[in-house]
Amino acid sequence: MNLQQLMTFTTVVAEGSMTAAAEKLYLTQPAVSQQIRNLEEELGVNLLVRGVRQAKPTVQGQMLFDYAKKIIALTQAAQVAVQTLGEGIQGTLRVGALNSLGLYLLSPLVGTFLKQNPKVSLRLQYDKGPEILKALQKGEIDVAILPEVRTEYGQDPSGLDERPLLKDEVWLVASSRATNAQATASLRDLEGQPLALLRGEYPGFDKRLQDLVSQFGVKLNSTFETNNVGTMKKVIESGLGWGFVPAHSVRKQVRAGRLVQIEIAELKYGLNVLYYFRKGEANMQVVDVFYNALKPSGSAREA
Repeated sequence: MNLQQLMTFTTVVAEGSMTAAAEKLYLTQPAVSQQIRNLEEELGVNLLVRGVRQAKPTVQGQMLFDYAKKIIALTQAAQVAVQTLGEGIQGTLRVGALNSLGLYLLSPLVGTFLKQNPKVSLRLQYDKGPEILKALQKGEIDVAILPEVRTEYGQDPSGLDERPLLKDEVWLVASSRATNAQATASLRDLEGQPLALLRGEYPGFDKRLQDLVSQFGVKLNSTFETNNVGTMKKVIESGLGWGFVPAHSVRKQVRAGRLVQIEIAELKYGLNVLYYFRKGEANMQVVDVFYNALKPSGSAREA
């Protein structure tokens, strides 16, 4: 049993399927399946109940999942601590991100990172994607955490380097108490349904949705709109409507049964979240250490 197997296993449980885990880890689906089989053979137990589209942990799998999250978190903490001692990093790191990405991917990391890097200070700001990108290109911030800017914003990231962070999706979710919520639906099923819409965070998705609505002649009933994903979740959980949200922000609630995911056959939308920084960045040590602290911890924190 090794760390890579544990990270793959926790990602499968967090994502709910081998296919989704493979996309997030930038692996093939057979490679993910083989790692899980090797882990099961080594432990001599079945860790997952494999369905047609979902994989859920067995009792033994849930126990391993709980331990694995702690092991991964401790490993990441050790990695950052060792890098800090070895490099003696210091300085200020200015980070720009979308509200949804910052709230669910960055916030859980900040406290630990600062404790392990007492000579580093972080400056975190939220804004719309194009504004964050512009600030990075002007040198007003050091790194940006954004969906792939060419696809999502139609912007050219000239002068920037990029590294992969995670693969994500936009999900349609509803309160588990909603009597009309179902596992699958068509775009036409949205007509007349109260909808909560996240505006401005993912304009590429907004355009894709609008194009399909026009194509199918569907009229959406938007009863609530915001650019704050935390507020969106509260509105949806209260049963006031269905809503489209980034998957990373609601996986915990879906697994806990407070929200249900509704798959729209005509609308599957994937996101590549990237770590952007300027080429030749002078503060490269801090940029590298922050990336290494952030990159492997997505599935553990979301879980």
